[in-house]
Amino acid sequence: MNTQIDPLTAVVEQFKIHWNHQLKQRLVTLTDDEYFFDPTHDRSAWTVHARDSGGAAVQGGSGEMVIDFEFPEPDPTPFTTIAWRLGHVIVGILAVRNHDHLGAPEASYLDWEYAPTAAEAIDQLQHQVDVWFSGIRSFDAERLAAPCEPAEGEWADRPMLSLILHINRELIHHLSEVSLLRDLYAHTR
Repeated sequence: MNTQIDPLTAVVEQFKIHWNHQLKQRLVTLTDDEYFFDPTHDRSAWTVHARDSGGAAVQGGSGEMVIDFEFPEPDPTPFTTIAWRLGHVIVGILAVRNHDHLGAPEASYLDWEYAPTAAEAIDQLQHQVDVWFSGIRSFDAERLAAPCEPAEGEWADRPMLSLILHINRELIHHLSEVSLLRDLYAHTR
C-alpha cells in the first residue's frame, strides 16, 4: 500500500477539511449584526463601514464601503470586527495573491469594493478561496520549488510552497478568529 502524499495535495486537503468541516457552515449563517459586531463598544475598532462615517486615519475602498487601517499600525492595534477580518482575508491574503500568482484581476485594499453585508462578504470569500485553490492545484513540483517572485517582498526568495503554507496558516488563523467572534456575539447578546 502506497501511503505517500505529495506536499501540495496535503496542503489543499488541510484547508479543504478545515473549510468543509469547521468553517463553511459557520460562515454561511453569519448575520449582518455579527458581521459588524464590536464588543469593545468604544467606536475605535477597525471595521468596514460606509464612506464618510468616521473611522481610522486611513481608509481603503472603491465603493460605498471602506475598510480602516493605518501604516504603520498603532500599538496596540485596534480591535478588528468580523467585517474587517473578512476584508483582510478576501483582499490581503487571497485576492492580491490571486492576481500576483494566478493572473486574477488586480486587487488592493485601496481599490476593493468591500461588502456591505455578511452574505456578500461570504460570497467574495468563497470566490477568492475557489480561485486560489483551483489555481495552485495546477502547480507542478518545479513551480512549488521556484521563488515566490518580487510581489511577495521579504518572501520573494522563498519557495512558492512556503507561501502556500503561509496562506493556509493565515486562512485558518483569521477564519477561526471569525468563529470565535461569532461565539462571543452569541454569548454576550
